[in-house]
Amino acid sequence: MALPETLEGINGTDDGPHQRGGLWSRRAVIALLALVVAAGLAGVLGVRTTTSEGTTGDWHLEVLHPQVARAGLDAPWEVRVRHDGGFGPEVEIAVTGAYFDIFETQGFHPEPTEATRDGETLHLTFAAPDTDELVVRYDAYIQPASQQGASGEVSVLERGAPVVSVPIRTRLLP
Repeated sequence: MALPETLEGINGTDDGPHQRGGLWSRRAVIALLALVVAAGLAGVLGVRTTTSEGTTGDWHLEVLHPQVARAGLDAPWEVRVRHDGGFGPEVEIAVTGAYFDIFETQGFHPEPTEATRDGETLHLTFAAPDTDELVVRYDAYIQPASQQGASGEVSVLERGAPVVSVPIRTRLLP
């Protein structure tokens, strides 16, 4: 009985092109998985916020909102309105109503004295503070069923007309 000249092919030790391709495929999948885990640990896959702001005359509007978020995560949303010399008895803020459809909420802080929604816009009226700045926070998280983001506009109204507005947009990751 003749002995093989090489051990290649005995007990599955063949390193042919098919097995080398499988080895590189496994390495690529493991590297991709490591990148996803590293991105998660670095916070890249979580909520990222941005601030949109605008100024018109002595009115300044600043909106902190999620730029990128994921379903089920808390999402900070805050409006700051500054007006040199203070406000009248009330401050009215208008927000594109459909923007809030991606959120589950516990409500606004402070609570608006009045909230109405016409076809497209949510109108929130707040008692004016004794200072030159009103801060409104929206306690919310992204609805677990939300798959797409939303965009809209936040405005400060004076006698029903916008005096300063800023666009906002939130994208959702899977």
